[in-house]
Amino acid sequence: MTNPGDDRRRAVLGTWPTPLDPAPRLARALGLGADDLWIKRDDLIGLGGGGNKVRKLEWTCGAALADGATVLVTTGAPQSNHARLTAAAGARLGLDVVLVLAGRPGASSSGNLALDGLFGARVVWAGDVSGAELDATARRVAERLRERGAVPALIPFGGSSALGARGYAECGRELLDQAPDLETVVVALGSGGTMAGLVAALGPERVLGVHVGAVAEPAEAVSALVSGLTGAPCPPQALRVRLDQVGAGYGELSEPVMSALTLAARTEGLVLDPVYTGRALAGLVAAVAEGTVAPGRRTVLLHSGGLPGLFGHAPALAAAEAGLTVVED
Repeated sequence: MTNPGDDRRRAVLGTWPTPLDPAPRLARALGLGADDLWIKRDDLIGLGGGGNKVRKLEWTCGAALADGATVLVTTGAPQSNHARLTAAAGARLGLDVVLVLAGRPGASSSGNLALDGLFGARVVWAGDVSGAELDATARRVAERLRERGAVPALIPFGGSSALGARGYAECGRELLDQAPDLETVVVALGSGGTMAGLVAALGPERVLGVHVGAVAEPAEAVSALVSGLTGAPCPPQALRVRLDQVGAGYGELSEPVMSALTLAARTEGLVLDPVYTGRALAGLVAAVAEGTVAPGRRTVLLHSGGLPGLFGHAPALAAAEAGLTVVED
C-alpha cells in the first residue's frame, strides 16, 4: 500500500498512538458487557483542540511542504473541524491558511470559527453554494494567490483523499496492536477518509460507518477512497454503512443524537459533538438494539473529536443546559 520512503512526505503533527480507554458504564447502559466497549481517543491528539483530521493533515500537509507550498487552501462548513485543524496545522508549520467556507459572515459564531481566527486563518465566504461550487471557489482563490506570488496547496474537503486516508490506515494498525481481538470499530462517516483508512487496514467487515449527511453518496465516497489507497477494488455494497442517523440533515440535532450525547456524558464523563461523534454513538445504540453489534465481542467507538463544534451549535447547547438540575439553597 505504501513504501518506507513515503514517511519523508509526512509532517508530524500529533503524538502516537492515541489512548484506547475502557467505557464499562456506557457499555452496560447500551446492553453490552462491561469489557466490550472501548473508546479510541483521537479527540486527545494535541494539535488545535484535537480530532481525526490531524492524522489526514500529516500526509496532505507533508505533501504540500514537499511541493514548496506557502499557503494552505481548504473548504468546509462554518463550524468545520477540518478547517479549524488546517488552520492549526498551518500555524504549526509556518504556512498561511485561507479557509473557503460555505455561508455568509455573521450566520454562525463561536466554536471552531473562534479558533480559526485565533490560529490566524483568513476566511473567504462563498455564500449559499453546492459542494461543487465551493470547490470551484477554492480553486479560484488558489489561482489568485498564485498570481500574487504565493504557492498554494489545495487541501481536499474534510482532508479526505487517498493520501489523507493513509492516516487512518495507520490508526487501524494502532488498533490492531492495542486490541487484536476487536470485532467492530464504529466511526462517524463524513467525507469518507477516516472510514476508508480503517477499512484499508481492518477490512470492511470490521468497520461500521454512521453517515452524518456531509456527502450525498457516502458508501460510494468511501469505496473510491479505499480503492485509491489500496489499489484494489472495494465495492460500496461490501461496506457497513448506517444511514439512519442523519435526521433532518447535516448539522441538525435529533433526539437520538442528543440522547447519545447525554448518555456518554453521564456514564463516562465523555463529551461528544452533535454532528459527528454523537451520531456515531447513536448509530452504535441502534446497532446494539438490532443485534448487529452483540455482547461478548470487542467494540471500539472512534472518538474523532469535534468538541469546539459543540460550542458553535446553539440547539445542542440549549438542550444540554436544559438538563441542569437546579437545587434551592
